[in-house]
Amino acid sequence: MPINELRILDALVTRSSLDLVSKITPADLAKPTPCSAWTLHGLLAHMATQHHGFAAAAEGESSLDHWRLLPLGDDPVATYRTSVNRVLNAFVPHDLADRRFALPEFSTEVTFTAEQALGFHFVDYLVHSWDVAKTLGLPLRFQQEVLDAGLRFAKAIPDGKNRMAPGAAFGPAVDAPGQSDLDTIVALLGRSPSWPDQVAAA
Repeated sequence: MPINELRILDALVTRSSLDLVSKITPADLAKPTPCSAWTLHGLLAHMATQHHGFAAAAEGESSLDHWRLLPLGDDPVATYRTSVNRVLNAFVPHDLADRRFALPEFSTEVTFTAEQALGFHFVDYLVHSWDVAKTLGLPLRFQQEVLDAGLRFAKAIPDGKNRMAPGAAFGPAVDAPGQSDLDTIVALLGRSPSWPDQVAAA
């Protein structure tokens, strides 16, 4: 996928996540999420941290320190907004396609192309937007081009024993017959579209 197209799609899902996060109240932060290991507070801290990590990678930084969990502080929504602004700005430079991304949470042995890195970020925040929407009981709709790209990425991510490993980005795929494209995407990446009726993987 051309890097400019991927950059646009990534910005759409990232801004969607911010729109949802902006609706969070303090009482919501203790709620369980489809990521069974995290409350909404924990998920939000993870999401903000990952934005900073990807931004640092885009800027040529390779230290794992940039991926260590950040505190949300007294205003978690503002902290998240800052992280969104940082990562979106980091993905703007015209020479982004020529850069290599060090993503130590994914691998300490290889670096990644900008297309690969943005693809990881895009599908992660597509799913995390769904996580937040489900937690808050809010509707979530994406343009068809976002869903088409999400399906391609979700189908391309290997499903196997590696998803059972501690810290795996996605859980094993689950069945979601006859559901929407968004349901299919999250099911391929280990979430149960019917959550909270069924327990979904982290």
